Amino acid sequence: MAARVNSNGDAWLTQSRSGLVLPLLLLAAALSAGLVFYAIGSWLLAAGFAATILTIAALMSWYRRLYPPQLSDKEAIPDWTVARAAADASSMAIAVTDRAGRLVCASDLFGEWFPGYPTPPGITGDAALTESLSTAARAAWRDGEAKVAGVVQGALRLDVEVVRTGRAEDYLLWRFTPVRQPSALDDVNRFLTGEAGRQMGEAGVMAVMIGGEGRIRAANGAFLLRAAGRIDANITGRDFASHMRVDDKGRLFLAREEQGGLPLRLLQVPLKRAGQGNGVSASAQASAQDGPMLLLLIDEPAGGGGTSALSYIETLLSLLPFGLAMADRDGRVLFVNNAFARVAGLKPGDKPSYPGDLVVREDQAAVADAVRRFAVGPQMSGDIAVRMRDQPDEPIALSLAGVRGLGEAAVLLSLKDNSEESKLKRQVAQATKMQAIGQLAGGVAHDFNNILTAIIGHCDLMLMRHTPGDSDYDDIQQIKSNSNRAAGLTRQLLAFSRQQTLRPQILQLPDIVADVSNLLKRLLGENVKLDVSHGRNLGAVRADPGQLEQVIVNLAVNARDAMPEGGTLNIQTYGVPAIKVREMRQQILPVGDYTALRVSDTGLGIPPDILAKIFEPFFTTKELGKGTGLGLSTVYGIVKQSGGYIFAESELGRGASFVIYLPVYAGSDAKDVAPVKVPVKRSETWGTGTVLLVEDEDMVRAVAERALVRQGYTVLTASDGEQGLEVLAGNVTIDLLISDVVMPNMDGPAMVAQARRAFPDLPVLFMSGYAEEQLRKSIDIANVAFLPKPFSVNQLAEAARDALAMRPVAE
Repeated sequence: MAARVNSNGDAWLTQSRSGLVLPLLLLAAALSAGLVFYAIGSWLLAAGFAATILTIAALMSWYRRLYPPQLSDKEAIPDWTVARAAADASSMAIAVTDRAGRLVCASDLFGEWFPGYPTPPGITGDAALTESLSTAARAAWRDGEAKVAGVVQGALRLDVEVVRTGRAEDYLLWRFTPVRQPSALDDVNRFLTGEAGRQMGEAGVMAVMIGGEGRIRAANGAFLLRAAGRIDANITGRDFASHMRVDDKGRLFLAREEQGGLPLRLLQVPLKRAGQGNGVSASAQASAQDGPMLLLLIDEPAGGGGTSALSYIETLLSLLPFGLAMADRDGRVLFVNNAFARVAGLKPGDKPSYPGDLVVREDQAAVADAVRRFAVGPQMSGDIAVRMRDQPDEPIALSLAGVRGLGEAAVLLSLKDNSEESKLKRQVAQATKMQAIGQLAGGVAHDFNNILTAIIGHCDLMLMRHTPGDSDYDDIQQIKSNSNRAAGLTRQLLAFSRQQTLRPQILQLPDIVADVSNLLKRLLGENVKLDVSHGRNLGAVRADPGQLEQVIVNLAVNARDAMPEGGTLNIQTYGVPAIKVREMRQQILPVGDYTALRVSDTGLGIPPDILAKIFEPFFTTKELGKGTGLGLSTVYGIVKQSGGYIFAESELGRGASFVIYLPVYAGSDAKDVAPVKVPVKRSETWGTGTVLLVEDEDMVRAVAERALVRQGYTVLTASDGEQGLEVLAGNVTIDLLISDVVMPNMDGPAMVAQARRAFPDLPVLFMSGYAEEQLRKSIDIANVAFLPKPFSVNQLAEAARDALAMRPVAE
């Protein structure tokens, strides 16, 4: 056993010491006798003295054997053999380390998975994994146990559990347990041992699944009864070839049926991509070397004809859940089962003439060549990637296997139904792309808000020096108006990136639809009919009512544009309980209770190639100048930030539908909804006192400084947090701190956290181009006000006045 145990060396040392005791006693007795003889001169007394010493030593040795000393806990040597034997008997690997970080014990399986017996946590060269295991070790020393999931070691995926153990709790026990991965082979196993396997047996079909080494993994009752004599026989793990025999004519029989047995036909269905296989007369073990197989055996019909056998096979293939078809040597399709027709997009009862009829024109030659190659020559199997005619953008694997002895049938074809898998991949890719674009949009909106703040601020300052009727007044007012329009675009970008400030409330979707219905009737025009229906017993949702109204309006306007000749816009609300969500088998939508909002139209529909792009920002199918491409992307951002999900469904010529799922609010209205504080309106914006303005953007800092000075404040400025702290440490008393949030060197929250230590009552006003809701989650500083960018001169003055009002009044 290749285990490392330090106690082995201690045991050897103890044995070595015990072997030296007897020679030392004899030497001591001889020296004592010599000294006595030298002193007295009598050999008799000297011999008696030596014998006495040896007798006393023997008595002491005998006493220690009868009453061995009891070792203390610290002196006891741990025996790891029991733990090692238990670990080797299971499917997990163990390792034990002490407080000094040394490996004191490891199982054989640990050495197989991690060659060289490395000491945890440094079991691999992956620095990230080592750091993760080190963190788990520290947690285990502190809390008693820790876990790390999904450690990858070659082809293995392991879960690691670290436990503090030992009498003095001075060891760490590392348990490495393999994670069982789901496999299609498990589905075949359940198929053979379940009701379907029983029905196959009643139809006279014996079915066996063997591994790549040729050993049996599962079998149906018909094969167990004929091969082993009992339907409950356990033959798992035995060699399949040992149950078969081949006569001198090359016919295949069951080994148990030596006399009077019927010859068998063998059909091999590869369950994974396989290489070349041998013929029927060859060993089944040799034919399955490249991967597991499903073997189907039926009795050879009298006379050896292939027509009856083929009907047997067609009946069998129609029962299997895999997409299977058969073709002859000329490539003509003889049979397709229902699963194959569903994957290939065939209508019930339809059968293509050739496999190439199912694929795009560019792949037809490759399919025809593959069918001819597998139909003749040695029996083999393989895969090719093809594009189906009804789904040209999604490559799919077409598996082919040569079959023999089935009359006209020469090639077995298989298609894997990966439509759900492809749909999930597209949805994940879309979500990842939208998240990346959202981060970019949020950053662009932040920088753009700084520019708009300077433009709007300077416009306000110029308007203070002009009056209506001046030659420049209208031009300045136009600049400010366009800047406010641009600010609206940035708000849409923040909505798309899910960074806008929401004011969620507990509400009912039918109430929101009712509030916006009058507006929709004016927007839709006379050619579009509005049809609204509501379900019963709808659960309440938590969302911003203003943002939901924007969602409905955007969807309705898009639906109106999709119905140039008129039509009907349907808005429905209905409940979706958790049991229905589970039946939907939607990979993206978690199981739970939802209230749904469906907005559908009877317009032109959305082409499939465009449907996957409609939520992308700035993507639009409208004419130039008639759309920004931010409508649906804004809808997507609002729904996602509200905790919901949105899906689009469309068919060309039959309209489109957008379905929004919002989770039912499970809290209590009175307890979970904080009352909204309505600020007191005050018109006076003039003030006094000293204001410290910290802003890294020069243009924003300049316009804010001028605006505050005009309102009567004394303004000190700084370009980052470090300079702001230096000003606070000076001799000037600061009455109000106004700071940007995101700045180089030291940002606003870090500066305020340090400033509050020396000035706990200092009023703080944060200003930023990011959303207040997102910033408050990350700032985590009490008693601060917030001013979103872009802002006007008057808005800045009002915010400064309100922030100063937060200052506690001295008694």
